[in-house]
Amino acid sequence: MGLMSDPHSPLPAPLTVEPPSTVAKVTAELRRRIFEGELEGGSPIREVALADALGVARSTVREALTVLVAEGLATRAPHRGVTVARPEAGSVRDVCRARLVLEGAGVGRWASAPEASRAAVREALTAYTRAVADGGSYQELNERHLAFHVSLVGLTGSPRLVAMEESLVGELKVALAQVARLRRNAHDQADTHLALLDLLEDGDTESAQVFLTDHLAGAEMDILEALDLC
Repeated sequence: MGLMSDPHSPLPAPLTVEPPSTVAKVTAELRRRIFEGELEGGSPIREVALADALGVARSTVREALTVLVAEGLATRAPHRGVTVARPEAGSVRDVCRARLVLEGAGVGRWASAPEASRAAVREALTAYTRAVADGGSYQELNERHLAFHVSLVGLTGSPRLVAMEESLVGELKVALAQVARLRRNAHDQADTHLALLDLLEDGDTESAQVFLTDHLAGAEMDILEALDLC
C-alpha cells in the first residue's frame, strides 16, 4: 500500500533563485574577454586595473581569477601574478595525440554503442551547427565544438575516459578559441564534423578513424601556427 501525503503537513518552502554574484559576473566577463580575444594568451591580467575598470573590489577580481585558474583558462605564478593560459608546443602536440586515442576509441565503438550515446553525438553536433548558423559568440562556438568531441568519447561508455577528454580539451580552450577568431572558420569546422558523422552513420568506422586522425592533426597544426609555436 502506497504512502499517502499528510494534507495537514506544512507546505515546502517556495524555491528561490539567487541572482548571479558579483564574482560570477566578473568571472563571466573575463571568460568573454579571453574567448573574444580581448585578452590574448600569455597576457597578464592586472588585478588593480581590472578592478578599477569593472568598478569592483580587488578581492572580487582575485576570486574570479582563482576560478579561471581552476578552469585552466589562466595560470598563476609566484611574483608574476596571473596570465591568460598559453599552451606550449609540446603540450599542444601531446594533448592532440592523447585526444586521438580517446576519441578514436569512441569512433571505433560507434556500431556497438548504445543508441542513447549515438544520439548524444548527433545532438552535440546539431547544437554546434545551430550555434554557427545563429552567429554565436566565439565562447559558445568553442564550447559546442568541444562538446561534440567529448560526445565521441562518450561512445566508449566509460565515464573515466570522458573525464580525461574533458580535462584534455580544457587545456586547449583558449588556443582553439584563438584559432577560430583569427581564421573565422567556424562554418568550415562544422562542415568537417558533419562529414565525420556521415561516415559513422554509414557504418564506415575505418574511414571515420582516418578522417579523425587527419582532423586532429590539422587542429594541432592550426593551434601551433595561430599561437606562433611552430
